[in-house]
Amino acid sequence: MLDLDKLTPEQYRARYMALQEAARARAATPAVIPEIAPLHSVYKTEAIPPGCYVALRLKRFDVIRITNISGTPGAALFLWNADDVSERYNAGDTVKLQWTTNLTTGRVLFSDMGRVLASITADTGAGHDSIIGPNTPAQTGAGRNGRDNLRLAAAKFGMTRRDVGPALSLFSKIGTDDAGRFCAHGAPPAGAMVELRAEQNLLVALSNTPHALSPVTEATGPIEIAIAHMPPGADDLCRHFTAEAERGFINTDEGFAI
Repeated sequence: MLDLDKLTPEQYRARYMALQEAARARAATPAVIPEIAPLHSVYKTEAIPPGCYVALRLKRFDVIRITNISGTPGAALFLWNADDVSERYNAGDTVKLQWTTNLTTGRVLFSDMGRVLASITADTGAGHDSIIGPNTPAQTGAGRNGRDNLRLAAAKFGMTRRDVGPALSLFSKIGTDDAGRFCAHGAPPAGAMVELRAEQNLLVALSNTPHALSPVTEATGPIEIAIAHMPPGADDLCRHFTAEAERGFINTDEGFAI
């Protein structure tokens, strides 16, 4: 086993470059993504009206399918470990550890402790932004906004705004313009969907509010959620999609083996 504590700076640099090159090679090779299967044994459904939010509890291996039925421009998501809320979604590690900002089928959402909080088990490819985040009062004025909705959801679990970090913006395709500035690439198509499987017991905050860069400052329609319990199989795509994910799952599963 590689002993990272004994590597020289030059060896660290060489290892970093090798990992980066391997990640680029994976990105250039399209993965074989299975067809989106029907969601069976659904035990909860709910519609989230424009500007509103939900605060949910998911058990390990619950699957939540989020459907943007009207093509509203975004939704804000944040996750905590329900058994220890000091562990929560880490946007920086999620991008850094997987060498990509393209979070879609097969990718996972890391916590700030190197464990996997959730896996993306299905996605229609509308784009999800892990860098900028939801809108705030700066975009909406007195209207409902994603930042405050996530804080309100956290309060329902007994937490404060200090417990809400940079969120994941679903259904938000973000790129850069010719000057290198971030910009939104339009609203998602009606019916866009993403499905997440809880890899730990989770607290979930989900806000039906636009991305901070959306030219539309208010949600234009509802989003729907459906929840079922679906443990992964031995050949699960997400658990073997990358070496980084495999290490994350080892760290995660150790906490449930005690």
